[in-house]
Amino acid sequence: MSDPKPVEIPVAEPKGEAVEATEPEIRAPATENTDKDVAPKADEPTKDETPKLEEPAQEAISAPAAPAAAPESEAKLEEQKPQKPAYLTNIPSLEQFFDHLPELLSKTGYEEMWGVSLKNSEDIPTVNVLIKFLRANEGDLQAAEEQLRKALEWRKETKPLELVESGRYSASKFGGLGYLTTYEEDGRPLVFTWNIYGAVKDMTATFADADEFVKWRAALMEMAVQDLNMKNATSVIDYDGENDPYQMIQVHDYLNVKFFRMDPAVRTASKKVIDVFSTAYPELLREKFFINVPSIMGWMFSAMKLILSRNTTRKFHPISNGANLAREFTPALSEKIPKAYGGKGADLKDEGRTVPLIEDEEEKEETKPTKAAKETTFPETPAQTEEPTKTEEAAKAGPAQRANMEEVKEGSN
Repeated sequence: MSDPKPVEIPVAEPKGEAVEATEPEIRAPATENTDKDVAPKADEPTKDETPKLEEPAQEAISAPAAPAAAPESEAKLEEQKPQKPAYLTNIPSLEQFFDHLPELLSKTGYEEMWGVSLKNSEDIPTVNVLIKFLRANEGDLQAAEEQLRKALEWRKETKPLELVESGRYSASKFGGLGYLTTYEEDGRPLVFTWNIYGAVKDMTATFADADEFVKWRAALMEMAVQDLNMKNATSVIDYDGENDPYQMIQVHDYLNVKFFRMDPAVRTASKKVIDVFSTAYPELLREKFFINVPSIMGWMFSAMKLILSRNTTRKFHPISNGANLAREFTPALSEKIPKAYGGKGADLKDEGRTVPLIEDEEEKEETKPTKAAKETTFPETPAQTEEPTKTEEAAKAGPAQRANMEEVKEGSN
């Protein structure tokens, strides 16, 4: 009974190391004792367990990679999340402006600006409107919000869109005084507003009712804004204003205007226009030409540089001879400028558009009582028309010169 002893060696207990050491001894008895299949069966699971010992080792090596994969997947998820538009991150305070916009619209109870229904930061026309208000205030969010609030309140009260659609204005007062022309430049409309102050027939009649004058000017301005077509904008304008197609050209013609004999009513109406336009129409001006201005008035533009921002004064271009205006534009565009201003285009009376004018004398007579009632209020506020400027040069100027400087400021924004 000495043979079974080698078989009794506990092969399964030592696992991998014992299997390799005892393998020759197990095979010899197996042929002699065929009825004991325990050892061969024990070998098979033992051999199967050997690679199983290696597999966990491989898993242990690859296990640390699993946590590394998680951040990668999270990063992919972050990439898939909608990113903020570049203009919200690149333009200072614009995102905050949009955060405050709903409350601002709620307080004013009005949401239309230049034909644009103000919405959210995904609406391009709304983005462009807010950029203009920020730019006008040099990025000062609080000032921009305050200006937008005042502009909305003015539009709510005045209803400038209705001034264009249903407004009627006296032909004897405003006929020939203002025009609008739109030309094409680089595939886009280039809007011109023309203010022909030398065409005024009666200074007192035209400017006595400051409110009426402001409404007439606002109606002409709204026509120009409609031609800019801001409500259908598809691209965001540059914050610095270099790429802003939603701006217009203004031409002020002072032919035959007596600068040093300015009627007090003119000063009152001009100041009111300045106050309204600087608030309600910021950054809609690309360039402004003062033509047929006496050379001696050059001092006035030098003084303006001390009052207004550089961004505004760089848009001013005084020209003593109106026939030189066309030279300021490209050859293709200059040909469309009216002949009186050095171009080859038709006269403003033939080509220019204007606000609806009333020719019927009876209709004009019906409006006189209302105007007379308003005229009585102007003598009460003469001080506002002669408010001195804050610069030494302007302070030395006489009342008429100061009034001229106020007129230059009109529409500067």
